[in-house]
Amino acid sequence: MKSHLYKPSSIFSFLTHKFTTTTSQTNKQTMNSPLQVFNSYDRQSDLEAFHSTKLGVKGLADAGVSQLPRIFCHDNQSAASLISSPAAAAAEKLAGETEAKNLTIPVIDLQDSHKNRAQIINEIKDACKNWGFFQILNHGVPLSVMKEMMNGIRRFHEQGDEMKKDLYSRDFQRKILFNTNFDLFKGVSTNWRDTLTVVVAPRGAEAEEIPEVSREAVVEFSRRVKELGDILLEFLGEGLGVGSNRLKEMGCGDGMVMFCHYYPACPQPELTWGTTDHTDSSFLTVLLQDELGGLQVRHGDRWVDVHPIEGAFVVNIGDFMQMVSNDRFISVNHRVLANKKGPRISVASFFRCNLPPENGLVFGPLKELRSEENPDIYKETSIKDYVAHYYNKGLNGISALEHFKL
Repeated sequence: MKSHLYKPSSIFSFLTHKFTTTTSQTNKQTMNSPLQVFNSYDRQSDLEAFHSTKLGVKGLADAGVSQLPRIFCHDNQSAASLISSPAAAAAEKLAGETEAKNLTIPVIDLQDSHKNRAQIINEIKDACKNWGFFQILNHGVPLSVMKEMMNGIRRFHEQGDEMKKDLYSRDFQRKILFNTNFDLFKGVSTNWRDTLTVVVAPRGAEAEEIPEVSREAVVEFSRRVKELGDILLEFLGEGLGVGSNRLKEMGCGDGMVMFCHYYPACPQPELTWGTTDHTDSSFLTVLLQDELGGLQVRHGDRWVDVHPIEGAFVVNIGDFMQMVSNDRFISVNHRVLANKKGPRISVASFFRCNLPPENGLVFGPLKELRSEENPDIYKETSIKDYVAHYYNKGLNGISALEHFKL
């Protein structure tokens, strides 16, 4: 720890002091009056102070905070924005409610996909209609490449502060940036997570722009996952009955951006989220997660744990795929629990264009899926406008798709 960063006048001492005050108030009220506690501090000022450190959540963890700064506490969330609180989620997990044997996302083996193509497509189609999530094995990306990517992302987040500060930004037009919580100033409460963002395609970051400690790993991993995404889009197209090339021809696989997350060990995980309940603003997301776990998927009226499987990717349908499929495939809510253990590391590869001019392309329900019995559910929109709305509302548990319904 660099002691000069944590002198008494530092932002870390300030945030901890603010939280110590509100913790005492919260304990006296046993969290029955969250709005009163919420109004007892200047959230905007604290957010700006935290943002100005450019050190993210890991900076707080390195400072040795034992109580969460108030900006991270989610007890003020309303029922309209989140289905349950972090404390309720922890209780559900402890009681085994997320571990039901008959509730687990499908695991699909892509081995011999040419020979078993019809079976694989049927399994993927069923998963996309009923779960919106599935895990895949024997997908063609070597385990060594996956492990080195995890190591590379760990090296980035655990390197010296000054290197990360140089990349810290809230300019989402950049191809490489580091920050904490894309919706820091929009969300009701802050998540316990930092992120390195890398735009891969089209015209992604040049190799020399990628931080050296992660460069080789990111370049090789992104190439492999981009190829895997094209294969998955073929399966999805066939599952929808529009042909293996339809989704690629319309540009669903042209763009890819990676969000490389780092969740430090959290001193009070019952008060915050690693990632708040949300859906993805993508056509398709391919997730690499470590062995720590914590990802949960909403299925019906329950949350279900997504258990890590070595060598597997977690794949989920994004909002744009639900839109173009006119609700044949579903983009479902998911979240990440905070954990006293850590760090948790994951890499979410979003298949969508992140930058202009491609993000100006307009998408809507496929005409092949339209009929008198199945009229369009959504109006056409561009990726740019959709993501702008998504970022403006923040992660609040409510799908951005609601805004684009006819």
